[in-house]
Amino acid sequence: MSRYIRPCLVASLILLAACAPTRPTVHREGDVVTMSQQAQREHDLADTSHWTLQGKLSVATDKDSGSGSLTWHQDGDRYDFTVRAPVTGRSFRLTGGPDGAELDGLEGGTRRGPDAETLMAQTVGWQIPMAELKRWVLGLRADTGPADIRFGDDKLPSQLVQDGWTVEYKAWDASRQPAMPSKVFAEKPPYKVRLAIESWQLGQ
Repeated sequence: MSRYIRPCLVASLILLAACAPTRPTVHREGDVVTMSQQAQREHDLADTSHWTLQGKLSVATDKDSGSGSLTWHQDGDRYDFTVRAPVTGRSFRLTGGPDGAELDGLEGGTRRGPDAETLMAQTVGWQIPMAELKRWVLGLRADTGPADIRFGDDKLPSQLVQDGWTVEYKAWDASRQPAMPSKVFAEKPPYKVRLAIESWQLGQ
């Protein structure tokens, strides 16, 4: 578990509920009204760069799997997220920003890299699109390239495909305005990630 939890840390960047029931995965092309609502959500959240989420994370490949609790704090361009293994209680922490990234909790001490993408590729072999992940976890399209977005019966995003990742929004906290994702699955073979978000704190 201690060896594999490292990819879990990476996966936590991905995203990806409160224990709300999973809604059926229904994908519909966005009509004018739905796309207008999504455009309004994206406008409302466009400047959201300070937030904290807490939840549970699981990640799997075709060879292994692992899980843990996650705390992800985003402070502008800086990030700080920690994954804690449920059995050992061991913590793995990734922090960084424009000046580089650090990964603590691995055997052999702190690892450093010029950015999270390079550091994760070097230590655990994951390719992490950090710029996109900060948007995807909010239920938004990233502005780094084309994206295909589809919606459920509730007119909230149910699927987002961008940069080779398929992100499934399985549940939303509609009690918030705007609504926020609460259960997110993401996949880019061979990686599969599930994130159950238990709390959002925007602006903190």
